[in-house]
Amino acid sequence: MPEALRAHFESKAGEHAGVLGVFLCQASRLPELITELIKLKPKEPLPLSLIIDTGLGGVPKAISIVESRSELLALRMVEMPAPSDVDEVWLERVSEFVPEDVVRVVEPRRGVGWLDGVRKVIEHGSWPKIRCGGLADANFPSVDEVADFLSVVSTFSGASFKATNSLHRAVRHVDGTSGFTHHGFLNLLVASGRCLSGGDVRAALEITDGAELAKEASALSEPAAKAVRALFASYAAASFDEPVDDLKDLGLL
Repeated sequence: MPEALRAHFESKAGEHAGVLGVFLCQASRLPELITELIKLKPKEPLPLSLIIDTGLGGVPKAISIVESRSELLALRMVEMPAPSDVDEVWLERVSEFVPEDVVRVVEPRRGVGWLDGVRKVIEHGSWPKIRCGGLADANFPSVDEVADFLSVVSTFSGASFKATNSLHRAVRHVDGTSGFTHHGFLNLLVASGRCLSGGDVRAALEITDGAELAKEASALSEPAAKAVRALFASYAAASFDEPVDDLKDLGLL
């Protein structure tokens, strides 16, 4: 926790602070986070995304803890995995527990009926989350699965999504250590643009030429860029330097 906070505040004070979003923390580690923040005495509350790892029933207590330390924490987002069957009752409880001014992010589990779950999440006013990788090959969705996810989300006016896991590099590539093929966050961004404009989404997700992706991203008009960023609203990465370095190398910062 001390290392994570130190890295976050260093990035926030750096020249690329505009790329940095909220600080992610599991609900189970809130006491640890608060203890470290008390030592650090930040000048302003830390923007927080609360990752619910204690079950839906633990949400009210976790949010209460955050709100009781408003001098240290500012709750911006609450993220949680959905049950295998994303039903209306469960989603209603999410809406009841999480304040209206906080973004709700729900991750439907990939599998049978997955896209129906994505639709239900959006209809209830939450952002769906797509997990793009992990420690096993099964954690990496196929190009078709990502394209289908984008197709569903983009059909809803004003809908946004979040992506997570194994997205620390801009461009699709094969990891030299694991041998897994990783999706690139720039591929996702360009694919989102094509999704909104009727282009070839699957082809965008498969591009491995960074210059080609950078050229297409740079060519977006300002209204198109804003629409893309409204759709692909956030993503989580284990590293800050790697995404920034990739974007600098591609001339996008």
